[in-house]
Amino acid sequence: MSVLIFEKSQPGRRGITFSNSSDQYKTRIDKRFLREEPPALPEVSELDVIRHYTSLSQKNFSIDTNFYPLGSCTMKYNPRLNEKVASLEGFANLHPLMAQLQYGGQLTQGALRLIHEIEQYLCEICGMKAFTMQPMAGAHGELTGLLLIRAYHEDKGNQKTKILIPDAAHGTNPASAAIAGYDCITIPTGENGCMDMEAYEAALGPDVAGVMLTCPNTVGLFNPNIDKVTELAHKHDALVYYDGANMNAIMGRARPGDLGFDVIHINLHKTFSTPHGGGGPGGGPVGVSEKLIPYLPISQVEKRKDGTFTLNYDCPKSIGYLSAFYGNFMVNLRAYTFMLRLGGNGMKRASDMAVLNANYVRAKLADKYNLMYPRICMHEVVFDASKQAENGVHALDIAKALLDKGLHAPTMYFPLVIKEALMIEPTESESKQTIDEFIEAMRELADIAETDPDWFKETPRTTRVSRVDEVAAAKNMDLAY
Repeated sequence: MSVLIFEKSQPGRRGITFSNSSDQYKTRIDKRFLREEPPALPEVSELDVIRHYTSLSQKNFSIDTNFYPLGSCTMKYNPRLNEKVASLEGFANLHPLMAQLQYGGQLTQGALRLIHEIEQYLCEICGMKAFTMQPMAGAHGELTGLLLIRAYHEDKGNQKTKILIPDAAHGTNPASAAIAGYDCITIPTGENGCMDMEAYEAALGPDVAGVMLTCPNTVGLFNPNIDKVTELAHKHDALVYYDGANMNAIMGRARPGDLGFDVIHINLHKTFSTPHGGGGPGGGPVGVSEKLIPYLPISQVEKRKDGTFTLNYDCPKSIGYLSAFYGNFMVNLRAYTFMLRLGGNGMKRASDMAVLNANYVRAKLADKYNLMYPRICMHEVVFDASKQAENGVHALDIAKALLDKGLHAPTMYFPLVIKEALMIEPTESESKQTIDEFIEAMRELADIAETDPDWFKETPRTTRVSRVDEVAAAKNMDLAY
């Protein structure tokens, strides 16, 4: 039976014993900072703690336990080689402040070299001139890119106030633009599933600072007009921003810099394989074209003429610090390992397989689920449950039912431009056998939705927690134990 760790608490039970000598330290602490009462922590043994957290871990649904086709999030497998490299003592035990000490140049050359080399690799993969590894996640990378755009225009004396964003963009795009001080102008999706070009051209003008695009977009489609999109923006001295959440579709096949993008972020924890469920860890390094290099955040890792590495703080036009130290170093290290292991041909192969797998799912399910934009997709395919909704079965019901089959649900109700959306991304990690099991389950659920729609009301039936009233839970949240 599952109980909270507080419910396992027994008065006087301890998992660790402190010696009386620890009392001497109390006299050294200002009384203002001493607790009047001990913290309300559970009193449990070490064995209780181990069993409790081991039990919790066994209840988790993760990419290591089951198929996880979460569209847009790219939940690919994280190779154990990456974890082994990240646990190497020379990296794992390196204090992040060491590089900033006077003698840090001698003691952190390996770490500085790694940061420098991954920046160079990302420049080559993305067609950019420089990178910063500081941003800690995708949304943080978005904000960094927009601050760079703002610094560029302010340095030129441009009076620009608007950012153009497609209506199918990730929700963080307009949030990041607003935080950077811009007004967000929404561009609708056209009949082909890509940004409406007439609406886009009409929205361009001297007050537009930039355009934010996901490429391929969140409908899983590559915009055939992408070169025209960037060309038109540049005619108005607007910069074009690349949201790299979907880089897994074009890695090794197309470079955003060659497509005309001025600034990009990459979700290292997606395309370059770090587990990121539950909100972290993440990495969102940002790449820029030549004209944005002066504004990159400090400090910047530079290679000296003698081959050693140092930190450069002499950047008068820099937007300043974006995070403490140099981003999520271990995420960067895993990505570095991933790139070295695959090489150029391997990364192309990974993208090829991601696109092939998504189109295989598209072809196998097109007769059961509606496809608003019936054309070849990239690394993810977006169906919708509109057929099933006619019988009272919604995307949420299909998602719940998949849990009974040991499968995680696709992303639901996103992008918002597609009602009842089911966004499926199988990634390159999965075998045909696993994907076929998923396809079979989806087809079976589509059949049940026609013959017995009430069956879905009680799903999931096999999980530790069954169907809950999510509306009531959201309206009457009780966050206190």
